[in-house]
Amino acid sequence: MSEDEGTNATAQGVPSEEQSDDGETADVESGASGPDGSAVEADSPGTDSPAEESESNKETTTGSVAASNAEAAIPETSADVQELLDRVSEYDDDLAHQVTAVVEDARAVNATVADQREELEDLSERVAEQAETIGELQDDLEEANTEIDDLQSRLKRKQADFQNYKKRAKKRQQQIKDRATEDLVERLLGVRDNMKRALEEESGDADSLRDGVEMTLREFDRVLEDENVSEIDPEPGTESDPQRHEVMMQVDSAQPEGTIADVFTPGYEMGEKVIQNAQVTVSNGELEGDVDENDSETAADSDDGGAGDEDAADETTD
Repeated sequence: MSEDEGTNATAQGVPSEEQSDDGETADVESGASGPDGSAVEADSPGTDSPAEESESNKETTTGSVAASNAEAAIPETSADVQELLDRVSEYDDDLAHQVTAVVEDARAVNATVADQREELEDLSERVAEQAETIGELQDDLEEANTEIDDLQSRLKRKQADFQNYKKRAKKRQQQIKDRATEDLVERLLGVRDNMKRALEEESGDADSLRDGVEMTLREFDRVLEDENVSEIDPEPGTESDPQRHEVMMQVDSAQPEGTIADVFTPGYEMGEKVIQNAQVTVSNGELEGDVDENDSETAADSDDGGAGDEDAADETTD
């Protein structure tokens, strides 16, 4: 509300001096007649008790005070009217300032409420997104748990299958071993039967007995050869192999030092695996020079003997 509007409204609400005087005069007269009438009524012979007289006195006093206030509030001059108008304008200005402050506060509150509403909507959207994300994560977790359960079940089945496979493989290996042993035993039984027949032979012919034993040995060697078993029987003078030869002792021999002098017991190997090492003696090389001299003398004697034989043959021819 502007200052002019407040002033005009106040001016419109305030009667003119003449109207004010007339009106207030009428009010005063009315107020004055009121107390007179009351007094008349109090003095009238119709009064019955002191209580009614007290109430009449109170009403008279109240009316007098109201009349006095009305007379004091009525502006009597134009200066009073102007003062009243200034007071009304000042009041209007204060009221306008208060209204403006209230409006600004309301606008600030509305702005704050709008900001909070936006923040609330943003939080609601974020909460909705978080809820959606949580739901997706829960779904992923359920799928992962399901996959884990499936993998654990498959792992248990694989472990059971592997254990069964190990049992079957072990059983099959044992069967193969038994079958191989059975086949070897079947072939060795023929060797045993031949040896038994050779022992049961009552013939005094040693040569025939020897032939039978040699035949049995050849049959036994053939069985070993079928099983990929070979004999380790190194020649004298070859290098000693600790993986295949077992050195029993060093002996005086004409063979080079460190080489095999003689085979005490032959060894056997199956494929590339040594089953039994050959027991050998190793030369210390002390008789190597003597052997060379003996070999030279033997060669010279043989040459001389050959020449003498040729002369004898010529003489016989002559």
